[in-house]
Amino acid sequence: MRQQLLERELKVMTKKAIVVGAGFAGVEAAMQLSRAGIKTHLYEMKPIKFSPAHKNENFAELVCSNSFKAQRIDSAAGLLKEEMTRFDSLCVRIAKECSVPAGDALSVDREIFAQRVTDEVIKCENITIHREEVTDIPEIGKDADAVIIAAGPLVSDALAEKIENLCGSFLHFFDAVSPIVSADSIDMDKAFFQSRYDRGGEKDYINCPMNREEYEAFYEELIRAESVLQQDFDKRKGVYEGCMPIEIMALRGADTMRFGPLKPVGLKDPRTGHRPWACLQLRKETAEGTMYNLVGFQTNLKFGEQKRVFSMIPALHNAEFFRYGVMHRNTFINSPKLLGPDFAFKSVPGLYFAGQITGVEGYMESAMSGILAGINVARMLNKQEPLILPKTTMMGALSAYISDPTVENFQPMGANFGVLPPIEPYIKEKKERYAALADRALKEFKV
Repeated sequence: MRQQLLERELKVMTKKAIVVGAGFAGVEAAMQLSRAGIKTHLYEMKPIKFSPAHKNENFAELVCSNSFKAQRIDSAAGLLKEEMTRFDSLCVRIAKECSVPAGDALSVDREIFAQRVTDEVIKCENITIHREEVTDIPEIGKDADAVIIAAGPLVSDALAEKIENLCGSFLHFFDAVSPIVSADSIDMDKAFFQSRYDRGGEKDYINCPMNREEYEAFYEELIRAESVLQQDFDKRKGVYEGCMPIEIMALRGADTMRFGPLKPVGLKDPRTGHRPWACLQLRKETAEGTMYNLVGFQTNLKFGEQKRVFSMIPALHNAEFFRYGVMHRNTFINSPKLLGPDFAFKSVPGLYFAGQITGVEGYMESAMSGILAGINVARMLNKQEPLILPKTTMMGALSAYISDPTVENFQPMGANFGVLPPIEPYIKEKKERYAALADRALKEFKV
C-alpha cells in the first residue's frame, strides 16, 4: 500500500500545469497546485506588457479599490473570506497582515499587499514564473497536462481573440475606478472622523458632509458634467451595476446617491449634532494615511470635470487628486454555457478558467475561483473526483451560479446572500437571517 502511495505521489509530481495570469485568481490557483505537488508554470505579461488599468509589475495588483469589503462573518463578503481561509487562501492571509483601518471592512495598503503576494509566490519551489505575454491558449498534452486561464478581465488582445474563437463569443461590461486624494488637502474643518454606526476604529473614515443646498448644487453640476464616451453612458449599455459611475447613478434621480454612496445614515456631524443631508466617505489607501479613496465614486468624468465637480464637496474644495477616476472595459465568457461548477471548460478536457473572466465579480470572488480551479486541476491530475462545494456555502453558490445552464442573461455576480438557498423557517429580521445563513454555510462547509 505504501509503495502504491509513493508511486502515486511521484506520478503527480511529474505532472505539469500552466496558469496564465498572476492576478488574484492566478496566484491562488498556482498556490493550490504547488501545495498539491504539481509543477506549475505561472505566466504574467507584466512588466513586458501592461493592460490599460495596471501600473506596477507585482502580482495581485488592486486597481478599482483597496477594500475587500466587510469582515463580519454574518456578511456575504465576510462569509466568503472565512470559507477561503479554510483553504489557506494566500490573498486573505496577506490582506489581514497588511490591513489599514477601515471600520468593519478589510482594506489594505495596495502596494504592500501586491508586493507581499508576489514575494510569497516567487519563493514557492513548485512554481516557475514566466514574465511574458501568452498569445495563444497552451495546448493540453503538449505544453502541459492542464491549463488554467486566469488572465483576468483585461486579457490582452491576442489571447482574447483566441479565447473568443474557442468560446464563440465574449460578453463585456465597463468597470469604473474611484479617484484618490491627498490626505493633506482635505479640509478637516469641514470634515470629521467616524465609522458608520461607530463600527471599527474612530478614525477609519473621513466623512465629508453636505447640507441640502450644498448637495443639490453638487448634484446639478454632476449630471451636467462631461464624461468620456458620454454617448455610450447615456444609453447605459454594458455598465455593471456594482461599478456604476457616480454620474450615471445621479441621472437616475436626485436622491439616488443619498441612498447609495452618499447615504448619511449612521453618521452624526459633530459641528451640527445632526445627521448630514448627504455624506461622502473617504477611506485610507495606505497604512500611513497619506492618501484617501472616494468611496463609491467610480467615475468616467473627464479629469478636469472631476476636479471641478468633486471639489464642490466642502471638505474637498482644495483637494489634490493623486489619481483621477477612470473606466475600462472588462471581459467575461458565457460561463453557464461553457464551464462546470469545478471551473472546467466542458468541451476541452484539462482546460479550466478562473477569475473575473468567468463572471465572478470582485477581488476575493476572483481569488475564490482560483482556489477551486487549482484544487480541481490537482484532483483531476490525481484521478480524483472534482470538489463541488454545497450550494449553501458562498463559494459553492457562486460556483453554481456561473455554471448554471438555465441562466439566460448572464451578468457578473459578487458575493451576496441572494445566491444562497433560502433558510427554513423564514427569518424576517435581515440581520438574524444573514447570521443564520452564515452559520448554516460554515456548518455545511465540508471538503
